[in-house]
Parts: sequence; C-alpha cells; structure tokens
Amino acid sequence: MPNSQTPLVEPAETRHLTAALTRSSTGTEDLRQLEAGLDSLQSDAVHKSRIDWSRILLPVAALAVLVLGWQVYVSLGFKRRDLVPGPLDVLGQLALLWGEGKLQEAVWTSLQRGLAGFLISVAIATPVGLLLAQVAPLRRAFGPLISGLQVLPSVAWVPAAIIWFGVTDATVYFVVFMGAIPSIINGLISGVDQIPPQYRRVGTVLGASRLQMALQIVLPAALPGYLGGLKQGWAFSWRSLMAAEIIAVGGTIGFGLGSLLDQGRVLSDMTTVMAAILLILAVGILIELLVFAPIEKRLLRRRGLLAGSTR
Repeated sequence: MPNSQTPLVEPAETRHLTAALTRSSTGTEDLRQLEAGLDSLQSDAVHKSRIDWSRILLPVAALAVLVLGWQVYVSLGFKRRDLVPGPLDVLGQLALLWGEGKLQEAVWTSLQRGLAGFLISVAIATPVGLLLAQVAPLRRAFGPLISGLQVLPSVAWVPAAIIWFGVTDATVYFVVFMGAIPSIINGLISGVDQIPPQYRRVGTVLGASRLQMALQIVLPAALPGYLGGLKQGWAFSWRSLMAAEIIAVGGTIGFGLGSLLDQGRVLSDMTTVMAAILLILAVGILIELLVFAPIEKRLLRRRGLLAGSTR
C-alpha cells in the first residue's frame, strides 16, 4: 500500500519556478531558472489554447451515426415513406423550401422574434432578480410566485394572450416573456445565494452603497448562476416562441418556424414537418455553441474552474 505521507510530485517547470522565487539570493542562475519557469508556463498555456479538433470531430461523428441509423431504419421499411421520410427526402424538401424562399423567411422571422424577446426578458428580469435577491420581504412574498410561473407550461399562456392581444406579434412576445423571465430571475437569485458572505462584508467595510453593492459586487460574483439562468431562459423563450407560432396562426403574425411546422401538419407532409423540426433544433444548437458555450468557457477559465472540466 502506498504511503499516504508521500508528497505529490510537481512538474519540473513548477519546481524550477518555485526554487527561483524562494531563494534568498538574486544571482544570475536564479534569474535564469525564473525565466525558464515562466517560459514553460507560458508555452503550456499557448499549447492549451490551440484548437481542440475533438470538439468538432466528435459532434460531427455523432451526427453522422444518427443520420446513418435513421437511413437504415427507413430502408428496412417498418413504416411507409410518407410517414417516416428518409434523410434524403428531408434534404430535398429543405432545398425546395429554400428555392421558394420559405426557409429563409421562417428562420429569420423566428430568430428575430426569439432574440428580441430574450433580450427584453433579460432587461426586465435582471433588475427584478437583483431586487428580490437583496430584499428579503420581497423575495418571501414573490419568490414562490416566480417559481410557480417557471414550472407553468408556456403554452398555457397562448389562449389568454390571443384573447388579450389578438393574433398579433404581441401575443408571441407575451408568451416568450412569460417563459423566459421567471427562469432568468431564479437563476440570478440562485447565483446570489451562492456568494460567500465575506464579499458583502468587504463591500460594507469599503462603504459601498446598495446600488454599488448590487452592480459591482453581487452581480459579478453571481455570474455563474446568472449565466445558467440566461441559458435556461433562452431555452424557455425558444420553446415558448415555437408553441405560440404553432397555435397562433394567421392574423398579422408572420411566417416562422412554428408556422412552417403547423403547415406541414395541416398538409400531412412529414417531410415538411421533419424539416421544420430539424431547423428548430439546429437554431437552438447554434445559439448554444456560438453564444453561451464561449461565454461560459471564458468565465470558467477566468475563475480557474476549467482545469479538470470535460468542456
């Protein structure tokens, strides 16, 4: 059995750097070792910053396996092709929709609504979340209501929104707000709850006002939980948007991905239905990969939490 008292072996460049820093003399040899240690650490950081091709190749390989399995299932003929179209059938339908201009219109309309609704939700939810997290009576009064709104399916708001606003864009945005705002508020509150109490004490000692405490101490310290709330808020807003577009069809509402999906259902055209589902999925994945994943990775790296992570 290995001895539990055996010290951990440090990397060579770390030992050289530590030795150079802890010596009492400042001779030429010490400076050389210090420079060598810093160069080693810098080169290691550069090496880690190189492109990790596994992050690209592994998702592509997984997607290829899923598409291949889909094609094999269709080829075995368990279901009729009009009920379960193959990948090539859906690809052909996407090309047809592109040629007609419907694909571009649907993606742009839904993406514009989703991003606008999400940004407005962030602008509303952030000050409300900070206020609830900082003022105990308000949190005790409205906290359970916010949690209840978060678990309430967003589709439940669609009939009421149609009655209140008619079949207009206001209906869509209202449903998006009701889906995203509670999630962002709860994420921010959760992040604030995880802040060590010493942070607030330091702010108090330095004479920070309540506004300075909230914006310069509490909010930066709560960023991990806040970012988690933002990711969940985007997911809820995108789902809510699709639900609203599927149900609220016609009027002055434009043609979005939900409308395309409902059109395929009405026409019993499974290629259109599958094309719309894949487009909705693709937009969600792209927003995650291009927006939230880089921000989260940078935040974890700045806080020293990326080492040992599987990201």
